[in-house]
Amino acid sequence: MKKSFSFSDILILLFSLFSISKTGALTLSDINSKFGDIFDSFSDDNAGSTIFRSLNIPSGGRAESLGTAVTGLCDDITFFDYNPAGSSVLDQSEAALFHNAWIADSAQETLEGTFRVNNFGMGLQFKCFYVPFTEYNLFGDKVAGNYYSETSFTLNMSYNFFAGYDFKGIALGYNIRGTWRSMPDYTDDRTDEIISGSGFSQSALGIMGDGGILLRFNFLKHFNDVEPNLCFGLTLNNVGIAFTGFNSDFQFDDPLPTRAAFGFSYRMMKSLLITGEFRQPVNLFDIPSSEKFSLASGLEINVTKFFDFETGFLISGANPRFSLGSQFLIAGVKMNINYTLDLTSSFNPVNHISLAARLLLGDRGRGTVKAEVQKKYAEGINLYSKGTREDIVAAIIKWNEAKDLSKTIGIKYDPAIKAIKTAQSLLDVHDQINAFGTLDR
Repeated sequence: MKKSFSFSDILILLFSLFSISKTGALTLSDINSKFGDIFDSFSDDNAGSTIFRSLNIPSGGRAESLGTAVTGLCDDITFFDYNPAGSSVLDQSEAALFHNAWIADSAQETLEGTFRVNNFGMGLQFKCFYVPFTEYNLFGDKVAGNYYSETSFTLNMSYNFFAGYDFKGIALGYNIRGTWRSMPDYTDDRTDEIISGSGFSQSALGIMGDGGILLRFNFLKHFNDVEPNLCFGLTLNNVGIAFTGFNSDFQFDDPLPTRAAFGFSYRMMKSLLITGEFRQPVNLFDIPSSEKFSLASGLEINVTKFFDFETGFLISGANPRFSLGSQFLIAGVKMNINYTLDLTSSFNPVNHISLAARLLLGDRGRGTVKAEVQKKYAEGINLYSKGTREDIVAAIIKWNEAKDLSKTIGIKYDPAIKAIKTAQSLLDVHDQINAFGTLDR
């Protein structure tokens, strides 16, 4: 019978860990046993029931450093595997290369690129997971060697609707992805001869799509920054179907690793970011046999303008995963190095390292336009403060220029719109006063 644990059990464990520094009454084996019991309560009898499991392997970089809890963040190019709406809100166009040295000699290479034109974002991703495949005969002799691989190509598009200065808009996006599983040819058990096409019959093609939404707000914000400090994301990933048996018995393959996710990110201070995420795998062939949910969280500290520190935690199917990483800027290239430790309920550690390089390609002049908009708005404020009718009219002209200029980059500049309404009301009062003065004479 599977043992279940409540939130109170976890609190008791945390209290016990604190008490060990005071009394020394708790042994290391006690701690390991308690942790193992709690992680066992997350164990999943349906784990591993889907194919193309490489789609669940993070590319690496900042997203993995944050425990992959980035569905409600997506402010850099790592949005591809988490929330396709991210490309329409990136500050700059980016190109990136990721190398993730995974478990047991396996590795994953990822190449990504994205650009944004006003509120429209678009991107491409190429990703390949591979592992050595060696076949031995009944006598233990090596008879074949090759690579098993899963390779995917992704096209992304998104748009940020109703973008403004106060309300940042509703970003909607989608991915279209094709994934190929390459199985190497294997040998005949009797002759040790490679059977041509045997691997191809077990290879597979997956066709799928992702959909996502990203909402961004300001909430309890006590620092100056044009970017919102609270974001929510909702996604449905890897919805599709796979085929196999191309040169023999053509058929549908097992279900894809479809999942629904909800996440958030909150910047408490300009230098402190926290993220959280809930994921629910969905077996489209048999909903009741879907895997258990998973939880993830992340923390980022901006130490300087060019150096960040990240840490994250993920628990999925009794396998907790801890990540540490740092991000630093060198000559317009953002580098990230990440160390991840996977633990199982038996406390056998498996660790791996990922490296990432992101090339920042500029914002296509949006920053320059935003600065000019702010300048014209400030000039209008200065004129308005003088109070004469002529100065108020001149202020309205400046604010209209700021409003129209902001439209060229797809942003409704709310401060100028509000200021124009206020100034126009004041002009109406001026005109009414002048009219009464004329009647008195």
